[in-house]
Amino acid sequence: MSDLTGMAEFGEFNRQLWRYTTKHAYRAFFRFEAGKDIVAGALYHKRGKYARPFLHSTMMALIFFGITLGPKFVQASFTGGEVRDETLSGASVLGVSLDSTGIVTQESDKPWNQVSDYTVKEGDTLSSIALKFGVSIDSVKWANPSINWQKVKPGVVVAIPPVTGVVYKVKPGDTIYSIAKKFQTEAQGIVDFPMNTFSDDETFALVAGQTLIIPDGIMPNEVVSAPNIARVLTPDAGSVTATGSYVWPAFGRITQPFRWYHKGIDIANHDGGAILAADSGTVVVAGWTNVGYGNHIIIDHGNGSQTLYAHMLVISVVSGQRVSRGDTIGQMGSTGRSTGTHLHFEIRTSGGNADPMGYLK
Repeated sequence: MSDLTGMAEFGEFNRQLWRYTTKHAYRAFFRFEAGKDIVAGALYHKRGKYARPFLHSTMMALIFFGITLGPKFVQASFTGGEVRDETLSGASVLGVSLDSTGIVTQESDKPWNQVSDYTVKEGDTLSSIALKFGVSIDSVKWANPSINWQKVKPGVVVAIPPVTGVVYKVKPGDTIYSIAKKFQTEAQGIVDFPMNTFSDDETFALVAGQTLIIPDGIMPNEVVSAPNIARVLTPDAGSVTATGSYVWPAFGRITQPFRWYHKGIDIANHDGGAILAADSGTVVVAGWTNVGYGNHIIIDHGNGSQTLYAHMLVISVVSGQRVSRGDTIGQMGSTGRSTGTHLHFEIRTSGGNADPMGYLK
């Protein structure tokens, strides 16, 4: 009898512990989500010179309070238990020693988000320097207008842009659109580059004297035999019937290709137009987001891949709805972080974002 009573009490204890744990876990989760939404919204609307310090200060405060108050909270919550002060290494927590795996992170010498300085060495040429940093020869020349590359000597310090294009210092009266026109590129590409910041994230206002990176920009009066970005007309999606492949989601021209900082392609059409499902699947997201996509849709294709459609003016489907390849899912627009009517299209696989140009037929 005593054994049965003990088992019953033990079962009741487990049930009470489960209720207590789930109750507090749900409460903590919803508080965290609410706090995250507030921080995300604030950073989106106030993006600029204070966004990074604000984010760093917030994270440091969270870490500080977590370290100082966390143990006391746990001890107060479980008064019947004992808090043990144990320090575990990261490898112990993971159950494997990272030293034994032989994994080494290879760090690139090329700064991804800033203009860098490079000291010319013996044997360096303009073309070898450009090749070393993965940018065009013209980009290096434009960033160093005072250097005579026929007579450059070792020891000379040259500026290297982070990407092929132009490094430009904003002048009074400049706008994102006038700069894009001046350097024969798209305003959206300037906005998308992560190094570029704006005094007003809604209007993309600039401050005289700030430095902008103009990806794929071309200096005025320069003749370039082959442009970096092919301005091609996408085929009509309705004419593509290949089984097992993605159809073109919109009609227009490619204004922004896939890059390491731009995880999809931009298809622009000043007249707007319908947006089509690139492949059959289930709509898992349909609505607004504050992270830059504006009105957007995500379709899960059930094979480990998803497609994303952003900056839409009209959404014609709802979450949970099944769509067939080529079905109209909305209309092209300019919502969210956008400078003109276009579709931002991404293909997401289990291995990360993929270049849609390798999939579209």
